[in-house]
Amino acid sequence: MQPTSPPVPSPPFVKCVLCLPVFLLSSVIEAAPVVGGSATVNNGDAVESWFLSQSATLNVNNAQALAIDADASTVNVNAGSSTQAITARNNSTVNLNGASVTSATGAAGLQLISSTGNINGSHISGGNTGISAVRFSTGLDGSVVNVTGKSVIKGANAGIFASSHSLINVTDSTLEGTASTGYGLWLQSADAIVKNSTITGGENGVFVELDVTGVAPATLNLENTTVQGKNGSAIVVDFKNEDSSKATLTLTNSTLLAGNGTLLEVKGGATTAMTVNGSVLNGNIVTESGSTTELTLQNNSVLTGRLENVASATVNDTSQWVLVGDSQVGNLALNGGSVKFGADDAFYRLDVANLSGQGRFIMGTDFATGRTDVLNVTGNASGTHELLIASSGAEPAAGQPITVVTTGGGDAQFKLFNDVVDQGAYSYSLEKSGNNWVLDPSTRIISPGTRSVMALFNTPLPTWYGELTSLRTRMGELRWNPGQSGAWGRTYGNKYEIANGSGLAYRQTQQGFTLGADAAIPAGDGQWLVGVMGGHSTSDLNLDAGSSGSVDSYYLGTYATWLDASSGYYADAVLKVNRFRNEAKASLSDGGRAKGDYDNSGIGGSVEFGRHIKLDDDFFIEPFTKWSAVVIQGKSFSLDNGLQADGDRARSLLGEVGLTAGRNFKVQNDIELQPYVRVSGGYEFSKSNEVQVNDNVFNNDLSGSRAGFGAGVAASMTDKLKLHADYEYSDGENFRQPAGWTVGLRYAF
Repeated sequence: MQPTSPPVPSPPFVKCVLCLPVFLLSSVIEAAPVVGGSATVNNGDAVESWFLSQSATLNVNNAQALAIDADASTVNVNAGSSTQAITARNNSTVNLNGASVTSATGAAGLQLISSTGNINGSHISGGNTGISAVRFSTGLDGSVVNVTGKSVIKGANAGIFASSHSLINVTDSTLEGTASTGYGLWLQSADAIVKNSTITGGENGVFVELDVTGVAPATLNLENTTVQGKNGSAIVVDFKNEDSSKATLTLTNSTLLAGNGTLLEVKGGATTAMTVNGSVLNGNIVTESGSTTELTLQNNSVLTGRLENVASATVNDTSQWVLVGDSQVGNLALNGGSVKFGADDAFYRLDVANLSGQGRFIMGTDFATGRTDVLNVTGNASGTHELLIASSGAEPAAGQPITVVTTGGGDAQFKLFNDVVDQGAYSYSLEKSGNNWVLDPSTRIISPGTRSVMALFNTPLPTWYGELTSLRTRMGELRWNPGQSGAWGRTYGNKYEIANGSGLAYRQTQQGFTLGADAAIPAGDGQWLVGVMGGHSTSDLNLDAGSSGSVDSYYLGTYATWLDASSGYYADAVLKVNRFRNEAKASLSDGGRAKGDYDNSGIGGSVEFGRHIKLDDDFFIEPFTKWSAVVIQGKSFSLDNGLQADGDRARSLLGEVGLTAGRNFKVQNDIELQPYVRVSGGYEFSKSNEVQVNDNVFNNDLSGSRAGFGAGVAASMTDKLKLHADYEYSDGENFRQPAGWTVGLRYAF
C-alpha cells in the first residue's frame, strides 16, 4: 500500500499521490538503522541520519541530527536539539520538546503519515510545509498533531497541512505560510482546533478543501486566535466542485484579518456553516454562486461588512450585523440580535428573502430629502421587530410618508423604539400601509427637543416670582421694628407644574436664598425703609422621558417699604434685575441626548398696597392688592443635534388681590408669635410668549386665573432678632404651585 504525501505546491496548489519520496529513500540508504531497539544521540556525538523500524526509539538530547525516518517507532527530540526533516509513518510518534526542525529540501519539516506528533515549545521550518499530517492509506486513520508551548511552525506554502481524518490541535503557538501564495493552515477534509494562537498566510490565512481520496466534513474551531491572510482572504473554503460536503467553522473571541477585505470566501460548490461567538469582525463574507454559506452571530458578536449571496444569517442575543453597503441574504433570523444600516449619513438597502424571529433594525432616515435605509423582505416576514431610527434636530420637508420596510406578506409586526422617531420640532409614528411600514407625517407630536427648549424659555418667569416671594414675607417682622434699619436673609424652595395650550407640560423645582439690608428714612408721615438685596436660585426641570433642564439665576434688587402705624396702610415696591444661565437636555427617540445652553437677562418689579387692620383680642386682617410685571430677554440658540430655537421676549403681567388674617400672641420670656393664613386670587394677563423651533411657531402661555393659599408664622425672639416661616399653594389654568416655603430672619440695628 502506497502512502499519501502532502501536495506538491505548484501555484495554486495541486494535489498528488506519491510513493515514498526520493529524498527519503536516499536518506534511508545513508541512515544509521535502528530495528526494534533504541538509540540515543548526545551532545558531541556524530551528526548523521537515522532510520527506525519495528517499535524502535531514538532520543536526541541537546544534540544535532540529520534527517530522521521512523516506521512504527518513536522519536524524542529534546531541549536544545536540532534536526533536519523528520518523517514518521505507520502509527509512529514524534515528540519535540524545545527543539528545532529544519527541512533542508523542499519537503515538510515534519511529515506524519498516520502518525502522531507532539510539539511543545519548538520551532519547525519546512521548504514546502512546516508540518504535513496525512493518511497512509484510505483504510487507516489520519494523523494527529498537538502543538503547544509557544511553538512556531513555518512553511513556504503552509504552516500546517492536514488531509482527511487528521486532527490538528494548536495552543499558544504560531502557524505561518511564508510564500506570497502560502496558507497558515491548510485543511483537506481535516479537523483543527486552534486556541490562543496566530495563523498567518502570505495569501490566505486558512484554506479548506476536499480530500478526494477520503471526503469527510472539515471542521475548524478557533478560540482567542487571530487569522490573517496578508494578500487574500482570512479563510477560504473551496471544494472545486469535486464532491459535496460541509465545512463547519466556529470562532470564539477571535479575529479575522484580510488583505482583500474578505473574511470568509466560499466557492467551488462548498457548503459552509460559520458560528461566531463573542468576536468583533470587520470585513465581508462572500459566497460564489452554487455554493452555500450559513452564518450565525451570537454571544455579543459584531460583524461589520457585506454579506454577499449568504443563504442564511442568524443573529442571536445581543449580537449585531453592521451593513457597510447594500446587502442581500436569503433567510434572516433575529433571535434578540440586531442589524445596523451603517453610518447615520449613509443609506442602504437590505434585501431578505424571508425574515423571522424577534430583533432590532437600526436605521436612518432623512425626512428633508426623503432618503432612507430600507428593509426589503421579498418573501414572508414573520416575528416582532423593532426599528431604531436615528433622530435629528433638522426639520423635515413637508411631503409624503416615507417607506422604511417593504414585505411580500406575512404576519410580522414592526414598531419604533420609544414608539416615535424625532425629526426636528416634531416626532413621528410608524404606520402599516398594506404590506409595508411607513413613517407618517400626519401622526406628528411635539418632539422632546422642542419641549425642552420651550420649557427653558418659560422657566425664568416662575423663577423670578419665586425669588420675589421671599421678600414680601418679611412684613410681619417690620411691624415689630418700626423705623429700624436691619439686615435679613431668606432661604426658599418652590415646586411648579406648568401646562399650556401647546401641549407642553413640565415640573420645576426651585431652591435659593436672598440676602438683604435696609435703612430707615424719616420722611413725611409713617416710616420708610429703603434697601438692597441679592441672591441666587437654581431651578431643575423635569419633562418626563428623561428630558430635563436647569436654570441658574443670579439677581440684584432694590426695594422701598412705607408703613403708617396709625392708619395701618402700607406700600411696598421692588425692582429686580436677573441674569439667567439656561441649559436644556433632551432625551431623543433613538436613545441619544441633545444638549444646548444660553445666557440671558431679565428685569421686573412689583407694587403692593394694603392695610393692616387690628381687631379685638390681638386679631388682625390685612387686605392687599399686588401688581407685578417682568420682561425676560429673548434669545436664539441651538441643541447639538441641529435643532434651532428662537425665543421672543417672555413677558408677564400678574395682578393679585387677597386677604391675610392672623393673631399676635405673647409667650414666655417676651417672645411674641404672629401666626397667619392668607387667601388670594390672581390673573396672568400675558398670553403670547412665542417660541420658534426650526421656524415652527409655538406659544408659551401661562395666562389665566389662579387662586392661592398661604400660612405662616412670624416670631419676635428679642427686640432685635425676628424669625419667619411661610408656606403657600396656588392653582390655576396653566400654572400650579403644589408647594412653596420660605424660612428667614431679620436683625434690627
